[in-house]
Amino acid sequence: MKSMLLCALSSFVGAVLAVYATANFNWEHAVLAAESKLATQALEQRPVQAVAQTRLSAEERINVAVYENVNHSVVNISTVANRVNFMFIEPEEGSGSGWVSDKQGHIVTNYHVIKDADFIEITLQDKREFVAEVIGTDESTDLALLKIESTKLPSLVFANSDSLMVGEWILAVGNPFGLQSTVTAGIVSAKARSIDALSKNDIESFIQSDAVINPGSSGGALVNTDGLLVGICTAIISSTGNYEGLSFAIPSNLARKVIIDLRQFGSVQRGNLGITVTDVDAQIADKYGLDVIEGVQIASVNLNSAAAASNLLKTDIILSIDNVTIDNSSEFYEQINRYRPGDQLQVEVYRRGRIMKIPITLRNHLNTTDYISVRSDKELRDIGIEIRDLNSIEKKRVQTSGIMVISISRDSKIADTNMEPGFIVERINGVDIESAQQFMHILKSESGEVTLVGFYERYPGTFPYTFMK
Repeated sequence: MKSMLLCALSSFVGAVLAVYATANFNWEHAVLAAESKLATQALEQRPVQAVAQTRLSAEERINVAVYENVNHSVVNISTVANRVNFMFIEPEEGSGSGWVSDKQGHIVTNYHVIKDADFIEITLQDKREFVAEVIGTDESTDLALLKIESTKLPSLVFANSDSLMVGEWILAVGNPFGLQSTVTAGIVSAKARSIDALSKNDIESFIQSDAVINPGSSGGALVNTDGLLVGICTAIISSTGNYEGLSFAIPSNLARKVIIDLRQFGSVQRGNLGITVTDVDAQIADKYGLDVIEGVQIASVNLNSAAAASNLLKTDIILSIDNVTIDNSSEFYEQINRYRPGDQLQVEVYRRGRIMKIPITLRNHLNTTDYISVRSDKELRDIGIEIRDLNSIEKKRVQTSGIMVISISRDSKIADTNMEPGFIVERINGVDIESAQQFMHILKSESGEVTLVGFYERYPGTFPYTFMK
């Protein structure tokens, strides 16, 4: 009987303890569940950026912020070129990237993106679409300036690409394969690279990086971690046509000067020393007693050039230009092409064991200090001519203003008129011509019959040439 009572008491106590333990466990579980739910609700109510900042490194947060700022300034470019195939016109579509350079609607891209395009459409980040006008192009640097009718656009700010360091982080923003607003990251792998990617008389001094770019990225923005433009994405080296680890961009310091010239003159005003150069190697340094292997050696000096006028000599070794060190020919041409005719430079030269600084005034390709616009826009290629401004010496000699036809394409509309190179155009459809930029403005606005009136220096009289535009 006693044992039965003890057993019953034990069972009762065990049951009470079990109920207490279960109740206590459920209460703790409920508290934990409630706390978890509150935490989740609080997290959901926080801004996305704040949540991201809790899980991103400082470097990653910088990249996110930079992309958000840069993304609104990068645009998608779609082109249509009408190709003549026998008796039929076949439209050929293309695409690329660009970026807004100012609030007035100027767009910068690569020349090869819009080359020969008959129609150019710009799509902004907010999906608005605009038809673009070509303001000017420069095949030598593979740059083009476009314009859309929109204002107060978010634009990118130039950085000093000279201060960019190898190993520095950069971002590339563009539209590879038509995928709008794509960002990739990488580091600067090298500077002043020449890869023979452009046409003859090109100027190559690329920033090399490992940021991924692909077809469609051309013309996009390369920016530093401050969101400032350091380059324009332009080319890759690849055996497949797609990215394989090497990408190249035009440095911002070179691009800025080209863009300003295109906007102001419609073409690039290039200063010219009038020399050819070769890289200094160990053999040249040893032969001429140079302590370090750097600079470029002058291989030839043109007559009546800026270099000849300043007594630069063949075999001189150029070490710096305006205190910017020159290590190779790519850097040399990049530096020279930042200046216009008439600009004065200090060139540091090594000659026969001595280092000297020589002041030089740059000239144009005609060996004057005039600003000469050489134009070969699509509208000119369509009719078959290339033109340029008259220089001050020519204007004084012929006692008139106008433009000169410097080349005529075979089997073109102009060739059919029997016009010859050297023709000086005074009027287009009755309007007197003062400059190549004015001529281009009028030509673009004309349709149907166009008449050019002018003369040749070697023939008397005036000549009219008429063609259909």
